[in-house]
Amino acid sequence: MAEEVIVQVVREIAPAVTIAVGTALPALAIGLIGKSAMEAIGRNPEVAEKIQTPLVLIVAFAEAIAIYALVIALVLKFA
Repeated sequence: MAEEVIVQVVREIAPAVTIAVGTALPALAIGLIGKSAMEAIGRNPEVAEKIQTPLVLIVAFAEAIAIYALVIALVLKFA
């Protein structure tokens, strides 16, 4: 009986923890990336166009990690 309760609790908590960690860390990464880009542009405004494209790509990759976390959380929830 107790083992069934533990399994049920883990099944309920695992998706929440997955989505919490899986969105918090990419959000932190996006913030740091944006901060660094703005500092670089502030120091040298002429390179803004050169920084923009890699910035958008890196932010998109970081956001993709959050989407992967969402998919994993949904699999854990409905498996």
